[in-house]
Amino acid sequence: MKAILCKSYGPPDNLSLEEVDDLKAGEKEAVVDVYAASLNFPDTLQIEGKYQFQPPMPFTPGSEVGGVIREVGPGLEGFSVGDRVMATPSIGGMAEQVIVPGPALRKIPDSMDFRTAAGFAMVYTTSYHALKQRAQLQAGETLLVLGASGGVGLAAVELGKLMGARVIAAASSDEKLEFVKQAGPDELVNYGDGELKEKVKALTDGKGADVIYDPVGGDLFDQATRCINWNGRLLVVGFASGRIPQYPANLALLKGSSMVGVFLGRFRKEEPEAYEKNFQELFDLYTEGRIRPIVTASYPMEKYVDAFNVFTERRVMGKVTLEVRTESGS
Repeated sequence: MKAILCKSYGPPDNLSLEEVDDLKAGEKEAVVDVYAASLNFPDTLQIEGKYQFQPPMPFTPGSEVGGVIREVGPGLEGFSVGDRVMATPSIGGMAEQVIVPGPALRKIPDSMDFRTAAGFAMVYTTSYHALKQRAQLQAGETLLVLGASGGVGLAAVELGKLMGARVIAAASSDEKLEFVKQAGPDELVNYGDGELKEKVKALTDGKGADVIYDPVGGDLFDQATRCINWNGRLLVVGFASGRIPQYPANLALLKGSSMVGVFLGRFRKEEPEAYEKNFQELFDLYTEGRIRPIVTASYPMEKYVDAFNVFTERRVMGKVTLEVRTESGS
């Protein structure tokens, strides 16, 4: 089979596409034939050696896929060869086959294509956990979403509206904001000129946002701490800007605000029942047609460098996937 391999840390050009041995399912595992693999910002950090958890070299990046079960290992119940699934293997997804433990598998309906399956799990579970458990977002509150055109940002806008919040979607260009409109935000803010704080205050009668969803960090985080409402919650989701900011404790005191970390992997490990309940609720929203995952770019597997560069060059809008196989299996 073919797999994208990381043998040394660095830019996407360091990766290679190589022939490797076929995989074998272990106890309570399945081997999935990958049709589509999703790219996420943490993948770019991982190949650069900058992520919280680094697998041993060499490794294949990719934490979520859509595909068909090829082999079922001993002790794995509820799944059969030929099942169409979405899977979150945590590593190894950018290959023609991936090993997936049972808890990271979920059957998908025939109406869901593999690109959608590959791009569903992480963005929605991250944003739902952030808004539901971490922020405890309430109907009528104002939610400010930074990086709103990215995968998790767009999901946060969509879910925030469903939860009854007034949503301010913020992005770095008018092009990105035009894209975000399809998620139905109440207000749009272009922070490309560096004036996020004043624009948010103008939209909130000087009070600031009740909840701020921040996957960007850097200078935007600095401004976010200054446009947050009394009892506000600032969600730390990631650092796409590349700079991990410092939180000024005096502002937390003056505003009675909280900085709240959002780490989906740890939540999934520490609170598996709550994670599963979230996932089921999200899946129900999808089947009811109330959330609509948007895959904006899909690249052939051989064009993996181009796909990664969408993230390194901060051009991402919606979800980006690799097409490993076509729906016909070729």
